[in-house]
Amino acid sequence: MNFGFSEEQQIFRSAVRKFLDSNAPLEEVRRIMESPDGYSPTLWEEMASMGWLGLLVPEEHGGADLGWIDLSIVLDECGRSLFPSPLIASTLAVLALKENGSEEQQARWLPGIADGSQLFSPAILEASDILGPGGVQLTGLAESGGIVLRGEKFFVLDATVATHFVVAYRSGEDPEDIGLAVVDRASDGLEVEDTPSIDATKRIGRLVLDGVRISEDRVLASGSRKGWSAVVRLLDHAAAAVTAEAIGAAEGGHALIVGYAKQRTQFGSLIGRFQGVKHPLADMYVDIESFKSLLYYAAWCLDESPDEAPLYVSMAKAYASDAFTRIGIDGIELHGALGYTWEYDAQLYLKRSKWVKSAYGGSDHHYDRVATLGGL
Repeated sequence: MNFGFSEEQQIFRSAVRKFLDSNAPLEEVRRIMESPDGYSPTLWEEMASMGWLGLLVPEEHGGADLGWIDLSIVLDECGRSLFPSPLIASTLAVLALKENGSEEQQARWLPGIADGSQLFSPAILEASDILGPGGVQLTGLAESGGIVLRGEKFFVLDATVATHFVVAYRSGEDPEDIGLAVVDRASDGLEVEDTPSIDATKRIGRLVLDGVRISEDRVLASGSRKGWSAVVRLLDHAAAAVTAEAIGAAEGGHALIVGYAKQRTQFGSLIGRFQGVKHPLADMYVDIESFKSLLYYAAWCLDESPDEAPLYVSMAKAYASDAFTRIGIDGIELHGALGYTWEYDAQLYLKRSKWVKSAYGGSDHHYDRVATLGGL
């Protein structure tokens, strides 16, 4: 079986890379991440016109109807540039709607996501950051033909610029009685707050839902079996998306360090000639190639072999969480004292690695899950 990229995918990658090189060099990334919204609406519109936002959206709803491998290519290249955008948030919402929404719900919301006019974000996690049924405590009570939501959501991607949220809520007393529903940003009783993040290229926020009322036609999934399984699947998509971006970010950080090692002289010699520099650089390369292979297989599984996907998603995310963090730390050390200063870009890659480590489950969580799924 050939797991290489097709010619069309290689051409697609080159096109994505060309766009990002032209529009998102690190100088521009710094400007965007310090802007009030944390992303560029102009570039977002261009991404929509190129089909990136509708990559996984069915053709009948204005998308390209491609797969996870194609998405991973885009995320990989965006990660390489540390490009700030709500692409992961938007794509996760697409997947939630595709896999759980009715035909009417998909027709209502997917075209707006594909053309960039609506910006969706998943709101799954809460203050406990538990990635199990117990982590969902926001309540959804049936009242007068609708559902009233009360509670809080944390770590919501691009919360302050989102127009809609896909919210996980507790629909019953059974631990797995979980529902998913779409909530408008303009809903009465909804407050959105920006919260600090170690990585300024990644905006996260907090939602407070105090009696937010939604109609039944906004519920995507509900009930112990369908609701919780939908959330688990969405969390797998999220972990895979974060890991796909981590591939490019780790490669970008590695390239930065290699370039510095080829220029910096010490004791009359380039530091790249020293074993204490060469060996860590080689270890970084091996680690990146390892979790890259795991991620692309996991991406294939998400489309073609769903039963295998949880295991390989967790393997990829666990490996990337630890390996990318080591790369970020080693990059600072190999740059010396300069690496941690704001003016140097090495600190941007370190901060991204720290954000990736905990996003949608750290290495401990995912290694435990690998062991469980493996029968241990």
